[in-house]
Amino acid sequence: MSSSLERGLTILDLLSRQPEGMAVGQVASELDLPPSGVHRMLKQLVDYGYVHQDGTKGAYMLGMKLPALGLSFLAQSGITDVAQPILDRLAAQSRQLVRLSVIDGGNLVWVAVAQGATTGLRYDPGREQGATAHLASSASGLAWLSTMSDEDALMKVAQQGFVQDCSGPGAPGSAADLIRRLEETRGKGYAISIDSFIPGMAAIAAPIRSADSVAIGSISVAGPSILLDVAQMEALAPALLDAAREMAHAAGASVYFRRQLRG
Repeated sequence: MSSSLERGLTILDLLSRQPEGMAVGQVASELDLPPSGVHRMLKQLVDYGYVHQDGTKGAYMLGMKLPALGLSFLAQSGITDVAQPILDRLAAQSRQLVRLSVIDGGNLVWVAVAQGATTGLRYDPGREQGATAHLASSASGLAWLSTMSDEDALMKVAQQGFVQDCSGPGAPGSAADLIRRLEETRGKGYAISIDSFIPGMAAIAAPIRSADSVAIGSISVAGPSILLDVAQMEALAPALLDAAREMAHAAGASVYFRRQLRG
């Protein structure tokens, strides 16, 4: 890693996925960095209030300062004010997990969620909130990619790879496979993925476009693939597309979305 800033941000990103905390050696091993340098960086992050150290076990964990900054930004941006009623309504209709992802610096990031499954088997991925979507294997990613040319979509996917460590057997394995899925998505107006993003999960997603057809994000419905099959997802498609259109119309009320549309 080329700079102290990059190392510090990478450590924060790692700790955000480890709520129980990590020892210095674990962080160093995971990031392939010298333990002495990791220890100095963690001490600095503690001094700035972004990381805390457990007094008994000595493990380092993310403090609340960084999440609080994120929540403050979301509140000020107006994203949740615009999105939450729409997500809640679609979650109640589908009885599955509904998520909003927005474009952020060339990535697609999950920022808001509504859980419609109240009992039984359900998909509830807490760690994915605020995470960057894997474009080729997720329905949300495919929905966004479908708004681009094949060439631009392939360039985006090349930056992440066709699969991630946790991808399921349904993930696209080649450029030709991805392009075929994008053609299907463009034809239907929504993307479907089964056992692709992770094994055992299925999702349907639609792009959110402005009146000028500028893509500003995706909205998805996801659940266990044993419960959410193709027929059920296609039955949900009209409600999903309605929600995507409603989100596009409401986007002007969000500072964040207005900035996206100007860009």
